[in-house]
Amino acid sequence: MKRFLLGCLMAAQYFAVTYSVYSFAGSDNTISANPILSNSNSTPNPWLILQKASQAARELSYEGIFMYQSGSSGRSVQITHMNYGQGEYARIVVLDGTPREVLSQGKDVVIFSPRNEKVVIEKRRGQNLFPALLPSNMDLIKASYNIKLGAIERVGGRDGQVVNLEPRDQYRYGCKLWADREYGLLIKVQTINEQHEPIEQIAFNQLTLLNSQNMDWFQPNIDHDKKYVMEDNQDKNVAPEDNTWSVSKLPDGYRKIDQVTRMVPGKPYPVTQLIFSDGLASVSLFIEPLVKGVEPKIGHTVMGATNFYANTNNGHQIVVVGEVPEATVTQIASAVTFKK
Repeated sequence: MKRFLLGCLMAAQYFAVTYSVYSFAGSDNTISANPILSNSNSTPNPWLILQKASQAARELSYEGIFMYQSGSSGRSVQITHMNYGQGEYARIVVLDGTPREVLSQGKDVVIFSPRNEKVVIEKRRGQNLFPALLPSNMDLIKASYNIKLGAIERVGGRDGQVVNLEPRDQYRYGCKLWADREYGLLIKVQTINEQHEPIEQIAFNQLTLLNSQNMDWFQPNIDHDKKYVMEDNQDKNVAPEDNTWSVSKLPDGYRKIDQVTRMVPGKPYPVTQLIFSDGLASVSLFIEPLVKGVEPKIGHTVMGATNFYANTNNGHQIVVVGEVPEATVTQIASAVTFKK
């Protein structure tokens, strides 16, 4: 699944890499606040339920608190989202542990992260932030997942229609989703592993729709005792290195959706990031030249639903990160080939 920013931040810290793992979001559709299920006795179309959930997450204005759980780690997160004027605005605040804030306007994202006695302001590309996890076009995921309509269950005091997405192969996790019966918004999501066990969960325990268009909330909580600095200006896009490698034999259903090469603070050479997606799951591949005297990362690591795989190839460090099964990150790493 295209994952939550919180999960990416936690996973990157765990693996001790300076890479940033991000996905993309966007929708030009509008939606009215009508119930997703009619009062008729006909069986609802589960694909239509997910389509409306995708639209609702981007077109409705709401605020709430959700709990993110991955493995033994958990965080409470506050979100305020508004569709106002020319587009979407959102503010996300991590309420537990190290404080972090994310402000997003359309596809422009700014992260406020405390480091020592200062707060670093980082500019990043657009994300898929819960509850906006689903693609706008359901056809992107129909080839990779079977769908089943489940029961109606209560989540945070609201009725949710359960929809199960079951993977067609071993290269993606399953997913159980709860869509609010009244407004369509996703209110809970579980990631299901190969043993049919939930390994990650995110769920609202408070949720309110907003009627006001007041934008006073769209600003960070400033700590006047700390210095605010922009991220190192070395972190910028650069021309990619000469095309000496390629990626082939991706897992079925995955395609490249983005590629960028940039300088990263603390690294002497540019890092190239490629993002692959099946429409729901996403994986990042990082390629950079090995540095003399620095021990390369080798092997597999897992944290909750996130798998990491690292190896070396032709003088380069290869790292693959994604909330996908081990087989997926391993195959993508093995798909990198260098020209002779």
